[in-house]
Amino acid sequence: MADAREELDWQTYGNAIRELAGMIADDDYRPDMILAIARGGLFAAGSLGYALSVKNLYVMNLEFYSGVDERLDVPIMLPPYLDKLDLTGAKVLVADDVADTGHTLKTVHEFCQDVVAESRTAVLYEKSHSLVKCDYIWKRTDAWINFPWSSEPPLAGPADGGPTVLDA
Repeated sequence: MADAREELDWQTYGNAIRELAGMIADDDYRPDMILAIARGGLFAAGSLGYALSVKNLYVMNLEFYSGVDERLDVPIMLPPYLDKLDLTGAKVLVADDVADTGHTLKTVHEFCQDVVAESRTAVLYEKSHSLVKCDYIWKRTDAWINFPWSSEPPLAGPADGGPTVLDA
């Protein structure tokens, strides 16, 4: 069914992130920092930071989706830009909400590959067609996912007056 959706509410999210953190802890992976992929990965990164006692959080802001199942040709990195110097020699946990096509995670991996000591990926969801196979996954699905932070329409439009994601 093409319009079947995976629904994630706040309570289930809380349980899911604890399970995801448990997988990482049980694997004895102790990252020096967590790299969030904004925007959806901010929630996972912050929550994993608390659960894994990692205070060092960084953010990469990439835009790839323009609407439900509508994407740009390639992910675009947006400011503020991350300085590779901050990642040099670190063990990094890359956190995102979903590995859908995998293009965003691939872009982050390529950005980090010659700089970090080690990187692993943690996502709430991974889709079967993702280019990147993540190290830690809470659940696999091929449905569109309604996350609790993006299921309701925005209360205001963007500051630049451009369209919201839901207008696309």
